Amino acid sequence: MYICIVLTSWPLQSNPVYDHRIDVQVRYDNRSNRDDRVQYRVRYYPQITFSDKWSLNSFIVTGDDFASSHNTFGESDSQEFAVRRLYLRRTLQQGKVELGVIPTYKGRVSATGLSKDGWIQGLRYVTSVRPGHQLEFVAGSLNDTDPNRALSLKDSSDYFELEYSASLTKQHAVEFGIERITAGNYARAEWRYSSSDTQTWNFEYVRRLDDAQNKVVVGTETEVAINGYNLDIYAYYAYVSEEFGFRAELTEDYLGTGHGGSLAISGDIGLADLDWFSRIDVVDSTKRLLVGLKRKF
Repeated sequence: MYICIVLTSWPLQSNPVYDHRIDVQVRYDNRSNRDDRVQYRVRYYPQITFSDKWSLNSFIVTGDDFASSHNTFGESDSQEFAVRRLYLRRTLQQGKVELGVIPTYKGRVSATGLSKDGWIQGLRYVTSVRPGHQLEFVAGSLNDTDPNRALSLKDSSDYFELEYSASLTKQHAVEFGIERITAGNYARAEWRYSSSDTQTWNFEYVRRLDDAQNKVVVGTETEVAINGYNLDIYAYYAYVSEEFGFRAELTEDYLGTGHGGSLAISGDIGLADLDWFSRIDVVDSTKRLLVGLKRKF
């Protein structure tokens, strides 16, 4: 009943406002188990704002898979560009409602979370239960990972999420959630600790309840200044059980199960608003080096 009232109370402003964001990336991908590649990514975020409460949002991006948004130069079968999201957002006094083909996240993307380039067909409802404490409910479908079919409506419901997040103090924040993803049941917990204004530590744990499998991530992100030049650094260790399930493959740049780690460093080139980045990933016997440039418009 509440959702019906929200979706029918649509006060329009006289002139809807169109806005958009674009980010572009080019990278060199050297991986131990495949040929080297030079890739590019284009993300486009168009938005039409009808009022201070209502907006129509979309997401159009390169890539041929739910967790991949890069095309490869020189490969004729790797030139995808698809609409992955199209949804209405209703901003509430203490939260929001999103309906349609929606993002996989409500705000920040966790290391154990689904890829930020993915989508869910369904509904998200976020509300503040008290200052600094939020409750999120998501229900819908996630049974097709082909971006070209992201907007093709499904007649089944296989995705459910209920999450509680809280900023306990200036230094400590937690999240707890339960999920149902394509026939797998999961419980998730995250603790984040800000040791300073420039460094944050995180511990994330996901348990597959129906098959006694686990995923663990311990990481840190920090800003470092060297002779006045700022670097952003993100490093983590992760372990994913071999039978963890399809949920593992839906995370960002998935390499495989087992023990792994990653170190990412980025900075500002100081020319034309360009940033550079580099990253080393290791998962069991698979190794990968990424270097590239990116720019936001």
